[in-house]
Amino acid sequence: MPIYNIIMTTFIIGICILFFGYIFYSKYIDKIFAPDDRLTPAHKNRDNIDFIPMSRLKNALIHLLNIAGMGPIIGAIQGILFGPIAFILIPLGCVFAGGVHDYFSGMLSVRNKGAQITGLINKYLGKNFFRIFIVIVSIMLLLLATVFVYTAGDLFAERFMGVKDFVITDPKVFGTYIVILLYFIVATLFPIDKIIGKFYPVLGAFLILGTGLVLVGFFINGINLQEISFQNLNLHPKNLPLIPMFFMTVSCGLLSGFHSTQATIISRTVDKEKDGKYIFYGMMCLECLIAMIWAAAAMDVYSSGIVPQNLIGTVNVVNIAANKFVPLNLAFIVTLAIIILPVTSGDTALRGLRITIADAINLEQKKIINRLVIVVPVTVCVMAILIWAKTSADSFSMIWRYFTFFNQLIAIPALSCATLYLASNKKNFLVTLLPALFYVFITMSFIFSEKVGFNLPLKYAEIIGFVLTLIVFIYLIHKSKANAKD
Repeated sequence: MPIYNIIMTTFIIGICILFFGYIFYSKYIDKIFAPDDRLTPAHKNRDNIDFIPMSRLKNALIHLLNIAGMGPIIGAIQGILFGPIAFILIPLGCVFAGGVHDYFSGMLSVRNKGAQITGLINKYLGKNFFRIFIVIVSIMLLLLATVFVYTAGDLFAERFMGVKDFVITDPKVFGTYIVILLYFIVATLFPIDKIIGKFYPVLGAFLILGTGLVLVGFFINGINLQEISFQNLNLHPKNLPLIPMFFMTVSCGLLSGFHSTQATIISRTVDKEKDGKYIFYGMMCLECLIAMIWAAAAMDVYSSGIVPQNLIGTVNVVNIAANKFVPLNLAFIVTLAIIILPVTSGDTALRGLRITIADAINLEQKKIINRLVIVVPVTVCVMAILIWAKTSADSFSMIWRYFTFFNQLIAIPALSCATLYLASNKKNFLVTLLPALFYVFITMSFIFSEKVGFNLPLKYAEIIGFVLTLIVFIYLIHKSKANAKD
């Protein structure tokens, strides 16, 4: 296809929103927080297991791989079904919500001795919220680790073993799952600089290369994308409502509560506070760029009719798009780059769960036996959920939907903690309050309207969502005033 058949104006507008948003808005957010020269937890609490200073670039690449699981891929190839509006909403959400969420999650943790998100909730929102969210965070991380063993295993088995029927009784499939899970265990147990710190920068470069090959393929092979207009603001083939479904479908790349559990891991390896903008906000924007590229690739292969109806919106679109935009002798690089995503997020999901549980029960993690006490039962739970998920496609779909809900739900207390921190320091708290309230409405409307939730008509679910948003707003205002008096 000749180069003049490239039509991607809306896509380019979205890229510009993302680029200039990072240049200017991240600088404003960083100025509000005001990083200084104080010692970070990596230096003050150094234990050479979880607390250890690493360079800005190494931390950034590790954080990118931590947060960029299958979300920016699956979310993108499902979210683009809503139409070209995705090219605008994804970067806007990243700049004003996702980047802000990740930045404050990481930097608040740096200011609080490397506390995990549950520890921040305990400090800023109180023990009652802590008790609720330590359960929610644990469930979310378990589901995420399971999903990433599942998706990485299936992608690898399809591309490199020729597997077409991904039943768990197939030795190739089961063996792949076991190998991935064993890697998760090793990466979770070892000091962060021994495996993650050594290999992640290389894997991060590999991910960027694979995604870059797809982007280059747009210009070599040509790409024809729909442009946004008032007539196509929602083109979803199943008529799913843009609100709340788009914002629940596209999480990683736009806003993801999971990132708060990963930013707080990296908070323990940040060398200087002034590295935070580049690490936390910057890598969120880079993940958004990955999501945008895959959304564009998916839109093109959908419109060209080369994706079978039963595969639309599934992870299999990755291989179809790779085969179209990348030469066959290089397409395997793209698949490997995508396999890296769930593998390098699944291992840190388990690591985050280990640290979260350890902090909650005050179990120091310098001794490997203390790490095993947590990791062994957690691994058994992941394996049990995986076996159940493979019983039917509906089982996996249910796990994915519950993960999506818990994932977005966790973003609310993370942003709420940041709001209370900013209010108590007499700084502009609207930058975190507004996205927090928006996602209260989105997540509550979702769970009250979805079959996995209360299955109410959407209009009633939205009313409930609005009322709960108002309650959260009143609570945060009251809590900030109470904190000001203390």
